[in-house]
Amino acid sequence: MKRFHCTRCGLVLALENDLCTSCGLRLTFIPDVQKMVSWDQAAGDPLEFDGKAYRPCVNALPHAVCNWAVAQDDPSEFCLSCRLTVVIPDLGLPQNVERWRRLEIGKRRLVIGLMSLGVLTREELMAEEPSMRFQFLADTPGHRGPGTVLTGHDQGLITINVAEADDAERERRRVELKEPYRTVVGHLRHEVGHYYWDQMIGPTRRLAQFRDVFGDERADYAKALEVHYREPRADWRAHFVSVYASAHPWEDWAETWAHYLHMIDSLETAYESGLWINPRRGSDPHFAPKRPFSANHVGPFPRMIARWMSLTYILNDFNRGLGLQDAYPFVLSDDVIGKLEFVHETVAGYRRKGR
Repeated sequence: MKRFHCTRCGLVLALENDLCTSCGLRLTFIPDVQKMVSWDQAAGDPLEFDGKAYRPCVNALPHAVCNWAVAQDDPSEFCLSCRLTVVIPDLGLPQNVERWRRLEIGKRRLVIGLMSLGVLTREELMAEEPSMRFQFLADTPGHRGPGTVLTGHDQGLITINVAEADDAERERRRVELKEPYRTVVGHLRHEVGHYYWDQMIGPTRRLAQFRDVFGDERADYAKALEVHYREPRADWRAHFVSVYASAHPWEDWAETWAHYLHMIDSLETAYESGLWINPRRGSDPHFAPKRPFSANHVGPFPRMIARWMSLTYILNDFNRGLGLQDAYPFVLSDDVIGKLEFVHETVAGYRRKGR
């Protein structure tokens, strides 16, 4: 993720910030130019940047769910991210307001990442009926089975159970499923991976190569999941990025795709923050990016994966020093690295063709 700064005082900001803690001004992110703009809303100042007028997304109030801007001449009330949400949870339940807010925060990070990567365009986001849509649903209280919302993807519609935005519930599920990692943005990146399989693999010549790398997706999906939940593969670490990836080639792609997006976001953040690691021994992990790194200028895969290995070593050491779980609880086998390279090449080809 790029670094953002307050346009009034220069304070470094995160994508999620909506108030500058230094000068006290309101902050609004303008996705068209990827700038965080500060403005004095209380004084009635207009929201402008580079001579163009904007207004806050309608979801900015009353629930403080969004901090993105909408162009003044845009007929939609919603920003480029919020307009993709077609169903929100019942806000009559107080806990759902915070859950919805957390889901939208994750989705905005997803959207800006996909735009920066060059696989999602402003035109696609502004379509009257976008091909990628999201619905955030809650389980029916006191019910199991038919009342349970399953997170998943169906022809561009991505469903997320809002319980995943509750820290305690998400941790309970993580432990129950024996997962090392489970986050809101991880869910979103995974599910959107299924959407991009339909765009980048299914209808293309890369399908045959996909089957060589990931396996044959024509295998019975429901049966594969049944077998996986009954008895997960014991050797998954040698071939897959996660145990769930071993369930079926579609899930292997989605898990690998999500992992690739994790890598791009973290490496760009490290570069934008000026991170530079000079080891005392030449064999120690080092991170000295002499060439710019950004989501749309990733460079050769071998150089990228080498930087990633060094960065994750440092990230884990920092977390351990704070008594936390590893920030990166993964070990990448040669098979997994090969799959990540396939994703890398697929994205590069998709971007070059301009869809």
